[in-house]
Amino acid sequence: MNRTTLSLIGAVTALAAVTGVAALTGGSSEDADPAAKAATRLPVQRSTLLCPAPSSSDVSSTTYTAYTPERDGVEAKDGTAGLLPAESHSDDVSDPGAGDGGSKDDNGDNGDNGDKGDKGAKDGGKGGRTSQGGDKPVLPLKEPGKPVTTDEDSSGAPALIGTADGRFAPGWTVQQTTTIDAGSGRGLLGTACTAPDTDFWFPGVSTDRDRQDFVHLTNPDDVAAEADLKIYGPSGRLNASTDESITIPPRSTVPVLLSTLTDQRSAGVTLRVTARTGRVGAAVQAVDQKAGGDWLPASAAPSTSVVIPGVPKDATSARLVVFAPGSDDADLKVRLAGPNNSITPAGHESLHVKSGMTAAVDLGDVTKGEPGSLLLTPEGGEGPAAPVVAALQVTRGKGGDQETAFIPATGAIERSATAADNRSKGSTLSLVAPGATTKVRVTASAGADGGSPVSKTYEVKGGTTQALEPPHPSSGKGPYAVTVERLSGGPVHASRMLELPQGGVPMFTIQPLPDDRGTVAVPEAGQDLSVLNDD
Repeated sequence: MNRTTLSLIGAVTALAAVTGVAALTGGSSEDADPAAKAATRLPVQRSTLLCPAPSSSDVSSTTYTAYTPERDGVEAKDGTAGLLPAESHSDDVSDPGAGDGGSKDDNGDNGDNGDKGDKGAKDGGKGGRTSQGGDKPVLPLKEPGKPVTTDEDSSGAPALIGTADGRFAPGWTVQQTTTIDAGSGRGLLGTACTAPDTDFWFPGVSTDRDRQDFVHLTNPDDVAAEADLKIYGPSGRLNASTDESITIPPRSTVPVLLSTLTDQRSAGVTLRVTARTGRVGAAVQAVDQKAGGDWLPASAAPSTSVVIPGVPKDATSARLVVFAPGSDDADLKVRLAGPNNSITPAGHESLHVKSGMTAAVDLGDVTKGEPGSLLLTPEGGEGPAAPVVAALQVTRGKGGDQETAFIPATGAIERSATAADNRSKGSTLSLVAPGATTKVRVTASAGADGGSPVSKTYEVKGGTTQALEPPHPSSGKGPYAVTVERLSGGPVHASRMLELPQGGVPMFTIQPLPDDRGTVAVPEAGQDLSVLNDD
């Protein structure tokens, strides 16, 4: 084929492309800008969320709360939001009942963001419930700005796969909060349902005999997914005792007991979940035989500097777990951002993490009666800094009344983030500005049973943590949502602690608040007929 023929084919192809752009933008050759216009941010049109199976305990109860904030620029009048039960499958290396007492950006294509008994939808923000395998949506939303909630009091509640589109997609948030009254894992376990992805890091998991940690893998799609599970300890990758590749059938969930993946026992290790095919949701339920349990969310993506927001002021112990996934060792400076300034914890000024290995350090009662956040930054020296992932295991209470929660390294809020389940008492919002001073707006939604939203503005000084009781809805009843919006200044990171003490046990759970990715950058393309020129 000669060059003239190739040029003609290229010209026809380019002309088709330009014609397609004109059709998409609605422009003509007379009014077209020869250069593509700058990207604008638009609300996402579809979101997907995955909720793991909460508990198989006979003495557990779970509250689900769903919410989409009202947002400027969302013009769509149509849309739906709801969740359906996933099919449950037990993998050969898992024991789903053993641990319970008794794309990177799924929002990124302007495109896609992811109860049992048939009692029907109720008024006052109560969401309908459905039996496993049914087709009645759980927690259907009626309007943005008003949460819906439902309770599940029986064991064996299924994992949920949810989709929101149209006006309900931007910032759609679902929280499940489970109380286990007695037995192994007794305590408060909470997690925000997460979007599917292809890569997850969980520093802080355990294969020790006193812990039973399950990773719940959920596949939202209509074709099977396959995920690899790899565990890294203080000396590198742990020896596998079985096949580390797990198949997750379509629209199903598979729980895997981590201690069955290896014969090596270690209290502080890192789990990596990588989707070989498809995409999955991944969440770890960590159960301690003596100190309760909670969900361990995935760490933020590997970074040279990380923030772990919201260490409670009354933490009796804190265990930091860090993993260096790159080819270089990481040398980190450890600081605690308190209410007034940042300090270096005595005896824990720095931390060395070898490449491909997990380092764990006990920080004790690091907050000393004041709320704070951990800041890990490069120690300095020659060469580029090495990225890390990290998480903190936090304990409150003493002796037989201990309770545990986890705080992963959490990304900054670029625009907004939401915690869906807040109560009239027991919610603490932690805001940390690791660099420059920042200003945020915190909005309490209406309650699930009525009321009106209330907003307050806060300034967080650089290098400090502000722990506050979030505003309450005016005359509101029932669970409500809290949305944090960054208005100006430097980066801000956040988490929310929910306390529901019971029988002398300080039951609590902590959820990180990463950006909700409710908007996506969309370049506005123009026509460029110069592509038809043949050099």
